[in-house]
Amino acid sequence: MKEIYQFLREVAANNNREWFAENKERWRQVDARVNELTQNLLNAMTPFEPGAKYLQPKDCRWRIYRDTRFSYNKAPYKTHIGIFVALPNGKKSERAGYYLHLEPGNVWVGGGLWCPEPKLLKAVRQEIYANVEEYLGIIENPKFRKSYPEVGADMLKTAPAGFPKDWEHIDLLKPRMYTIASYKLGEELTADQLLKETLKLFRVMKPYNDFLNYTVDEVYGPKDDN
Repeated sequence: MKEIYQFLREVAANNNREWFAENKERWRQVDARVNELTQNLLNAMTPFEPGAKYLQPKDCRWRIYRDTRFSYNKAPYKTHIGIFVALPNGKKSERAGYYLHLEPGNVWVGGGLWCPEPKLLKAVRQEIYANVEEYLGIIENPKFRKSYPEVGADMLKTAPAGFPKDWEHIDLLKPRMYTIASYKLGEELTADQLLKETLKLFRVMKPYNDFLNYTVDEVYGPKDDN
């Protein structure tokens, strides 16, 4: 892991094509190590997400190259590595999934639904409203709350349209993104330790993703996870 973080630090300090070209062989070695970590993660997830065995690292990883066409930031390379496991097709899936972020000084696990389109977002809110006790049972579980103290992001300031403003749990419907994150991981972990801790957090996350994915499948049609 030290080699991965050190390379990313150097990318941040030398974010230009000339430096990267000179260090392309180092990147190939780092890339291979991240692929190995991703494959080990997929293998270890199969007991609770059987469909993970059909994914490959390339399905779950984003390229290090940035798309700068519509960005004010013209730096050509990312300074982090993201791994996203969602079924059935990895990072291209519209379903809630599991995310591991590798960046010097900023290693974390996250998941859920990021930027759902309006149709899906409304359906998720309706599902929470109709089954609030089930949802609360997931997010208020002590183990879940300890790992993921904040649920949802990009909050509305008032009740979303179509829901009663005086509902006692209205804050549960205010997120525009139903994401969660845990910042309990440290850069000092070895690859084996990182894998172990990530799996613990992913297992805790699973009921949350399952709840969301029930609605995703209702909106877009069921997916074959196996």
